[in-house]
Amino acid sequence: MENESPAHAAPIVEMENISKSYWRGSQRIAVLQGIDLRLDEGCFVALMGPSGSGKTTLLNLIGGIDRPDEGRICVAGTEIAGLGEAELARWRANTIGFVFQFYNLIPVLTGLENVELPLTLFGLNRKERREHALLALELVGLADRVHHYPRELSGGQQQRVAIARAIATDPSLIVADEPTGDLDKNSAAEVLDLLERLNLEFHKTVIMVTHDPKAAEKARVIHHLDKGTLSVQAP
Repeated sequence: MENESPAHAAPIVEMENISKSYWRGSQRIAVLQGIDLRLDEGCFVALMGPSGSGKTTLLNLIGGIDRPDEGRICVAGTEIAGLGEAELARWRANTIGFVFQFYNLIPVLTGLENVELPLTLFGLNRKERREHALLALELVGLADRVHHYPRELSGGQQQRVAIARAIATDPSLIVADEPTGDLDKNSAAEVLDLLERLNLEFHKTVIMVTHDPKAAEKARVIHHLDKGTLSVQAP
């Protein structure tokens, strides 16, 4: 992974006039309305707001998991709103590292095998995949847990395996949806310290959805989302 910061931060996320609605039966639910957002490369951003405010929807749009009803999204230099499904899948694999609240590890695979899994999309041989995965697990402090299954790990350790999986492909952007929401206080602090380290030492852009003000303190910018609109403040 690169650990040199660019001389001048460039925008890694640009969203213009983004709107997104869902349907509940015959009822249209507007989630995001005319969102404009610009995030610089190398930033650590927290997205906060009440339940149902659209935080996860916004994160999913940035990560290419969902598509807007209207508006422009450019992430890491690619206009993603118009990509086909196959193109979008390749782009996600190369660009985005996902971290979820409930880890999303495969229970029948070891920590090492879970981290190796996304690397199968990159044409690496088995030795190369293993080297990348071991490096990622060492970085998150789990070099001694590589052959353990998820059931043999604590919640905090499982989340660190999930972070190792997210960074093994050397993504441009890490998107984390409530990464500490299922953790105790100490484990949450370890995960937040790790995300901060990835941001400060390896200059990874981190966008984190959280409801926890203490977690948001790790970010350098906090965006508040409420009733489909954004406001911004420094932490």
